[in-house]
Amino acid sequence: MDPFSGEGELLNITTAFYTNAYQTVLDFDTSALFSSNQATAQTLKYRAQIALGDSSSVISELKPKATSGSPSSRALLALAQNDVEVATELATDPSTAEDPTVQVCAGTVLASAAEYTTAIDLLSKHQGSLEAVALLVQIHLAQNRTDLALKEVQAAKRWANDSLLINLAESWTNLREGGSEKYQSAFYVYEELASAPGNTSPTALVGQAVAELHLGRLEEAEVALQQAVNSEGADVQAIANSIVLASVMGRKDEVVKGLIEQLRERDQGHALLRDLEEKSALFDAAAGKYSAKVTA
Repeated sequence: MDPFSGEGELLNITTAFYTNAYQTVLDFDTSALFSSNQATAQTLKYRAQIALGDSSSVISELKPKATSGSPSSRALLALAQNDVEVATELATDPSTAEDPTVQVCAGTVLASAAEYTTAIDLLSKHQGSLEAVALLVQIHLAQNRTDLALKEVQAAKRWANDSLLINLAESWTNLREGGSEKYQSAFYVYEELASAPGNTSPTALVGQAVAELHLGRLEEAEVALQQAVNSEGADVQAIANSIVLASVMGRKDEVVKGLIEQLRERDQGHALLRDLEEKSALFDAAAGKYSAKVTA
């Protein structure tokens, strides 16, 4: 059974983690959990710390025991240090590659480094892991292999019992496939998450806004994104999508430029910024070919 399935008493903490409500994960009281679930909850807390930028605390706690520690501890440390070499070692060692935490943590490190083949080989060893499926879907979408992402989702739906992660994964593929029916289906998933009591994550609001944008409901998308930007724990994706929406809605240049600077302050290497810089360079190169020639 997948330790991160989010069933039973782990439902609230896993839901918070999967919707990027990381502070909620850290604040979750695990003292009343069954001992068998406390290790899983602690793993989620470590990963939430890393996601919030507090990798140093995780490293300080795990590094002293990592050498002789369990594969899951080594995988968490690799995630905290973004250590591709250790992640590769864990992924290719038959004695550690079957561990669910190794699969997800090492798989995340490998995917972020675009080591997709090794990541896919590792994640494909899962035995009913919803997180492994979700990460495989993300990798296939990053490779522009929507067909393979859809295949993973459809296979998981046969055993995943309408789980949150699979619903989210299907929403990702729906947004990529396109069409009003697909966009509307994704919207319903994100809307339900965004309106759930106690859900402080901006991620659901961003997903809702993206679906609204695709459906042509620009004002509604703007409201959702504004909520996401203003909410506690707002991440760079809310700002990035606000840039796109402001451009689509024809906002003044200074508004768009202000949002771009805001994004640059938060994440200089964001994919949208890289794409804008690439497109600007291509435009300048093309325009240079048609510069006016002045003759005497």
